[in-house]
Amino acid sequence: MKKEKYLKGLIYIVVVVLLNIAGATLFFRADLTKNKVYSLSKASIEAVKNLSEPLTINVFFSDDLPAPHNNTQKYLADLLDEYAVHATRYFNFRFYPIGGDIETNPTSKRNAELAKSYGIRPVSIQIVESDEVKVKTAYMGLVVIHGDLIERLPAITSTEGLEYKLTTSMMKLGNKISTLLALKEEIEADLYLSQSMAAVAPLMGLDDLSTLPGRVKAAVTKVSRRSYDQLSFNQFNPASLEEKQALSDRYNMLQLRWPDLSGGKVKADSGIIGMVMRYAEKTVVIPILEVNRIPLFGTQYKLMTDQEMEEAISGAVESLIDINEKIGYLTSHGTPQQIDRNAANPMAPPTEALNNFSANLARSYAVSEVDLKENGIPAAINSLVIAGAKETFSDYELFEIDQALMAGKNIAVFVDAFKEMKNPNPQMAFMQPTTFTPVKTGLEKLLAHYGVTVQNAYIMDENCYKQNLPRRLGGGQQNVYFAPIIKNNTINHDVPFMNNIKGLVTLKAAPVSIDKKTLATQNLTGTTLFSTSNRSWLQETNIALNPMFLNPPTEASAFSSRPVAAMVEGTFTSYFKGKPIPEKPAVEGKETPDTAENKATAISQSGAMMEQGKPARLVVVGSLDMLTNSLFDEQGGSANATFIMNLMDGLNGREEIAVMRSKKQRFNPLDKVPDTLKTPVKAFNIVGLPLLVALFGMAVYLKRQSRRKTIRAMFQ
Repeated sequence: MKKEKYLKGLIYIVVVVLLNIAGATLFFRADLTKNKVYSLSKASIEAVKNLSEPLTINVFFSDDLPAPHNNTQKYLADLLDEYAVHATRYFNFRFYPIGGDIETNPTSKRNAELAKSYGIRPVSIQIVESDEVKVKTAYMGLVVIHGDLIERLPAITSTEGLEYKLTTSMMKLGNKISTLLALKEEIEADLYLSQSMAAVAPLMGLDDLSTLPGRVKAAVTKVSRRSYDQLSFNQFNPASLEEKQALSDRYNMLQLRWPDLSGGKVKADSGIIGMVMRYAEKTVVIPILEVNRIPLFGTQYKLMTDQEMEEAISGAVESLIDINEKIGYLTSHGTPQQIDRNAANPMAPPTEALNNFSANLARSYAVSEVDLKENGIPAAINSLVIAGAKETFSDYELFEIDQALMAGKNIAVFVDAFKEMKNPNPQMAFMQPTTFTPVKTGLEKLLAHYGVTVQNAYIMDENCYKQNLPRRLGGGQQNVYFAPIIKNNTINHDVPFMNNIKGLVTLKAAPVSIDKKTLATQNLTGTTLFSTSNRSWLQETNIALNPMFLNPPTEASAFSSRPVAAMVEGTFTSYFKGKPIPEKPAVEGKETPDTAENKATAISQSGAMMEQGKPARLVVVGSLDMLTNSLFDEQGGSANATFIMNLMDGLNGREEIAVMRSKKQRFNPLDKVPDTLKTPVKAFNIVGLPLLVALFGMAVYLKRQSRRKTIRAMFQ
C-alpha cells in the first residue's frame, strides 16, 4: 500500500512538472473582452511584423509604484510581450528600473542618467500614505529607438490609448526614416542674432547670450546626426534697420528696441533674435528667446535650454518634411481658424479657432492650408476638410471641389446651418438679441447632386445635455435642447471607424439626410452615421438658443429621429458633367491679361474635366461645434474627439488605426433595459438568487444524507 501511495505521489509530481514545461512553451491566450482590449490590433501586428531594421524600446519606471500606476507598468510589460510574440528578430525592449534611493544605488543612478539623456524626466504623482495625500516624483516613460531616430513617451500615467501611442510612434519613425533618406536637399537651420544685443544682454539677465550660437550649432549637429546628416547650420547678423524690420515682418521674429541705457554707455539700438528652419518653400520659426511680462516683477527674459532646443528643432524637421499623410483644411470662405494666434493674450477677443482639433490632427497628419481664392486645392493632399464655410463659393471654386472628389480625394464637410449675428454691446443684448441667418454658400447644390441634403434648421432633443443651475436661479437642472446626446442605439456600428463609439454629444446640429433616389442614379452607397433620439424636433424659424425659453412641441407628429451625419461612397459623377468649365474669377490686386493678348483662352480643351470620378468618400456632419474646444477635449480622449479622429483616419485609409484608437472608451454606457423587464430582474436579484442558493444547499444536504444511508447499509 505504501509503495502504491509513493508511486502515485511521484506520478503526480511528474505530471505537474510536465504541465508547467508545456505551459511555458505551448501556451495560448483568450481575450474575452468585446473590443479585444488586451489583444494587439492588426495594425500593431503589421507594424512589428514588417520591421527590417532594429527597433528598441527602453522603458524607465520607478520601483514600488502605488496603485493604479503599478497596474500601468504591468499592463505595459504585458503589451510589450505581446508585441514580441508577433515581431521579427529586429524588435527588442528592456526595462530600466529606478529605485527611490537614486544617489546611493549605482544602478538606479545610472538608469536615471540614461533616462535624462533621452529626455525622460520624472513626473509628479499623488499617493495616499497613512491617510495623507502626498506628492511623489517617479519615472514613468519610454523611448522608441529606430535607426538613428528616437520617439519619446515621457509620461505614461494611464493605460488608455497606450497601444495606439506605441504603434503610431513606430509607424512615424519608419515614415520619418524613409522620408529623410529621400530628401533632395538639406534642411537649413538659420540663426539670426544681432551683435548689437551683446551690449544690452547683461541688463536683460542674459549673461550667457555669447554662448548661444555654439549651443544652437551643437543642438543642430546632434539632431542632424539622428536625421542622417540632413541638417546644416547658418548664422546671420542682421545689422541694418531695414534688414531687421524685413525679418520681423516676414517671419514675425522677435525684434527688441532700447533707448540709451546705463548713463549712455549702452547706445540706443535694436536687435533681432530667432531661428528659422527652412526646406524647399516651407519655413518654421523657433523662438529662441522667451519674453514674459510679470506684474510687479517686470519683464523677464529666458533663453531656451539645450533640451528644449533639440526638441524644437526635431519638431520643426517633422513639420518641414511632412512625414505623415497630408490633409487639406479650407482656410477661406469664413471657416474658423485652426489655431487662435491670440490665445496667449488675455485681453484679445475670443475667436472660434479649433485649437484642440488642429493640435490632435497635426500629431497624425501633415495639415496643409487650402485657400480656394488664391491657390486652389493641392494635388498632394489625400483628403479635404471644409469646416463651417459661410461665404459664397464661386462656380469655379465649386468646380475645384468637385474635381478633387472626382480625383479620389475624400471630403469631410462640417456644416454650420446658421450665421449668428450678436449684438456687439452686451448691455443691449436684451433689446436686440442674436439673429440667426440661414447659411447659403452654394455648396448645398453640390452636396444635393451627390445625394446629401442639409436642412437649415437646428435639431432639438428631449434626450439632451442637462445644465446645472446655480442656487440663485432655483438650482436643479435645465435641459439644453439644442445639445442632443447621441446614444448607442442610434449610432451605426456597421461602419468600421464607428464600431466602438458608444455615445456622442452634438451642439446646434442640422439634419443631414440621404436621397436614396439620387444615390441609385449614380450607383453610390449612402450610410447614416448617427442620429438623434425619436424625441427630437426641428427649430427652423424664430430661433432663440436660450434654454429657459425653449419648450418641446405639443403635437406628437413633430417628434422623430433626425440624422446628424451621413457618408456617401463610390464613384461619383461630376456636378459639371455636360456643362462648360466655369471661368476662374480674377484675383483682386492682380493684373488681368488683355483679351487681345490672351486669345488662347478661346481654344477649347478636352480632358480638362473628369466627368466620372475614382472611388471616394464624402462625409457630411451637421454640427460644426463638434470640432470646437467645447466638445473636443485637449488630449483627444473623449468620445467626441475619438469619433472625429476616427473619421479622419477613415477618410485616409487608416481604418485599422481608427479601430485601435477606440478599443477602450471612457464613455461606455450600459444598454437600456425595457421597463417591462426591470421589475422581473429586480425580483430575481432580491428573491431568486437567495432561493437558488438555498435550493442548492438543500440539494447538497440531501445528497450527503443519501450517501450516509448508502454507507450505513453497506456495513450493516
